[in-house]
Amino acid sequence: MLTHHRKPVCLSIISTDLPVWSVVETAGTLYQKDTERFHLLLTAPPLISCEVGSLLSPEDPLPQTQKNFDTPTSPRILWLEISPYRVIMTMQGNTQVSYRHFWEKGVYGISRYWLPNESLQPQKPIRLRNFTNTLDITGRIIPENLRLEYELWSEKIQLGRYILNLEIDH
Repeated sequence: MLTHHRKPVCLSIISTDLPVWSVVETAGTLYQKDTERFHLLLTAPPLISCEVGSLLSPEDPLPQTQKNFDTPTSPRILWLEISPYRVIMTMQGNTQVSYRHFWEKGVYGISRYWLPNESLQPQKPIRLRNFTNTLDITGRIIPENLRLEYELWSEKIQLGRYILNLEIDH
């Protein structure tokens, strides 16, 4: 029972206790695997890397900020596997960073990040844990809104609380 629909989507990730947020508005392809399982594939714009340096001028007592932006040309492919019980999100196709998150309500899931590597040696991912507090999906036939509230952990140190919100227009 594989059916697909091309839909406008808005994916946002916001931290509730850190100055971290990201919003992607794009078109996505929603594949229905069975009555409760869906895959959403979307292309996100490339990440922008930024180097910030401080310059002091004798005429200006306050530091000025210089920003050098470097925009990679390869797009990011986001793939979400959605069910009422768990969500898996994978980002790949960008030479800067890749990741894979596994969320399930009331469970410590695994988040893996692959960072750029200058050497030719295989790279081991950075492994973090996430605890999913809320996983809500609304929509009658196909999902219209997904909301995840989770905490990100490294060993015993909490790295913030986050809200992932996905809106699929119909």
